[in-house]
Amino acid sequence: MTYQEVLANARTCMGPYCKGCPTCNGLACKNTVPGPGAKGIGTGFIRNYQKWQELCVNMDTICENKPVDTTFELFGHKVDLPVFAAPVGAMTLHYGDKYDDLQYNDILVPACAAAGIAAFTGDGTNPAVMKAAAEALKKNGGCGIPTVKPWNMDTIREKMDLVKAADPFAIAMDIDAAGLPFLKNLQPPAGSKTVEELKEIAAMAGKPFILKGIMTVRGARKALEAGASGIVVSNHGGRVLDQCPSTAEVLPAIVDAVGGQMTILVDGGIRTGMDVFKALALGADAVLIGRPFVNMVYGGGAEGVQVYVDKLKAELADTMAMCGAHCLADIDRSMLYGY
Repeated sequence: MTYQEVLANARTCMGPYCKGCPTCNGLACKNTVPGPGAKGIGTGFIRNYQKWQELCVNMDTICENKPVDTTFELFGHKVDLPVFAAPVGAMTLHYGDKYDDLQYNDILVPACAAAGIAAFTGDGTNPAVMKAAAEALKKNGGCGIPTVKPWNMDTIREKMDLVKAADPFAIAMDIDAAGLPFLKNLQPPAGSKTVEELKEIAAMAGKPFILKGIMTVRGARKALEAGASGIVVSNHGGRVLDQCPSTAEVLPAIVDAVGGQMTILVDGGIRTGMDVFKALALGADAVLIGRPFVNMVYGGGAEGVQVYVDKLKAELADTMAMCGAHCLADIDRSMLYGY
């Protein structure tokens, strides 16, 4: 299947909220939560996407003519390109009833591993979701990163024990999920965590610990103080707080503050290999991509994931070659216009 064929097929089995748009930019699903859109008036998702498009790259082909290397290593785990599938949950609520969370992870995790990358898996109000995610990771040699929601400490401890048994190469928490509307007033409760609580959680993980949902320099420094090995600069796709800045806008300052002290990943509106290049040029080590992987799974299963990864890799490699970067370490801000 081609990318366009996968996307067209996804439109036949997704919805009613997600439209499987040719460009996943938040316009058609604006203000649909439940659904794939953003909270409030829906500007968060749209702004995330738009700000990557406003960045331009500097072409420079006066350089040595040699192959481009897109490989990346995260906490000792080598992947073919600096891209990871983001954790996505509540599939039937947001994307349609073709797959539930368990079925989605069963397709996504091995498909990402086969394509040479890795998936972050999601968490849910149903305990079976994390259990199934852990089983999917274990079956694939721990090739992925389970993402635990900020439940109460007792529940986090139970989930940590569960996912550690799968021996993943890292464990994450999407701390910004404290603002998800459908997690409010639930049992067990979910909510914000102090630095001291996060220190305890990082120790529980016993693996490199990644905090997802960092949008300020202050937040990044607190994550570092808490013992996080990495962060994901993320506003949860605009789904937890309206009228935030985009991740592209806040990323440079965060990189300047904590870069070199911890691994920095970023998500939000990244769709192409060109977008990946721009994120790396701003200083990110790697990126997460969420909604497009949902389209690929719904429209083509494991084949859809492979098609999308191949597309991203080709686009990234082409952009690198045309900007004079032969490996990821060569990419810097001088390759962006105006920097």
